[in-house]
Amino acid sequence: MDFALLINKFASLPVYITGGYYLFRYRQLPGTLKLFSVFVFVSAIIQFVSTMLWLQNIPNLLLLHIYVAGGFVCLGLFYEAVLEGFIDKKIIRSIMIAFLAFTIINSLFIQPFTTFNSYALITECILVVILALTTYLVMMDDVVKRKRQELASSLNWINSGLFIYYSSSLIIFYYANTLVKFFSKQFNLQTWMLHAFFSLIMYSCFFVGLWKRPRR
Repeated sequence: MDFALLINKFASLPVYITGGYYLFRYRQLPGTLKLFSVFVFVSAIIQFVSTMLWLQNIPNLLLLHIYVAGGFVCLGLFYEAVLEGFIDKKIIRSIMIAFLAFTIINSLFIQPFTTFNSYALITECILVVILALTTYLVMMDDVVKRKRQELASSLNWINSGLFIYYSSSLIIFYYANTLVKFFSKQFNLQTWMLHAFFSLIMYSCFFVGLWKRPRR
């Protein structure tokens, strides 16, 4: 089997493994990591349903539209907790509401549910990268290091996973529709193999972040 096809075929496994591990350890997690675990659970559920629809040759792009909106809300709540005391909650909540409004408008009037919602994905990538970079800056502060000492290692791994995936996927999402229209199937497969590789890195970071959680 072609290596690119193999990676794309099994790209969902890290999502299920990480989601299962977070579910197994959920009761032992501090509040901030519990918030993040919701994002992992949502990702695993959406991935599972999407795979089932794909196996039955049923269009599943609707799930992507739902996942972009729901996933960003989960991440927004997570970063709201991480950046508490440094960024006003109203700012992050306003960003979340504005993004949801944009996503709904985009899905209804610009890129309908039967198409790839690249505009929303690109916007989500930019916002998550900004939040991740802000978290890096905040975590460098000595006062923050002392306050978040127990969680620091977990947060750094999780934040790094998000930054790597969303920053690297930004270009792929930006050119996604162009790639489908004007490039060969093999080239598109190679491109999404790269995307799957970065997804693997992200979920590996999530797994390590949970592994390094505070022990009670």
